[in-house]
Amino acid sequence: MYHFLQKFHSGWAYLALLLLVFAVINAIIGFTSKKEFTAKDRKISLFALIGTHTQLLVGLILYFVSPFGKAAFGQMSDAALRLTSLEHPLINLIAIALITIGWSKHKKLINSEAKFKTFAIFYGLGLILILSRIPWNLWF
Repeated sequence: MYHFLQKFHSGWAYLALLLLVFAVINAIIGFTSKKEFTAKDRKISLFALIGTHTQLLVGLILYFVSPFGKAAFGQMSDAALRLTSLEHPLINLIAIALITIGWSKHKKLINSEAKFKTFAIFYGLGLILILSRIPWNLWF
């Protein structure tokens, strides 16, 4: 089960990142071009939210069934182990919390420009944090 979850987590990451990048670009374009926020824009952001939450759920399950998860806490001097056992889960949890806050805040806004700005900021920060803590050497 561990190997299946590991492959799924790695594979789903491509889709989650693609959806998140698409949502951020859509929000930036919408904000800068002052276009009207439509149902299509909402769905793009929703799919990015669902993609990242699915990635988080699989990642948390993987963390607790992984032989490297909690067992690595005694070896924080190893940078690669620290990245996969502490930094990657913690920073990505913060990133997905920012994405969720962005989704929640947009629902209270009426102005299209404010909605796009909210998505651009919160989803953009989440994307930057996620990209900063991907274990690239393990991913490719």
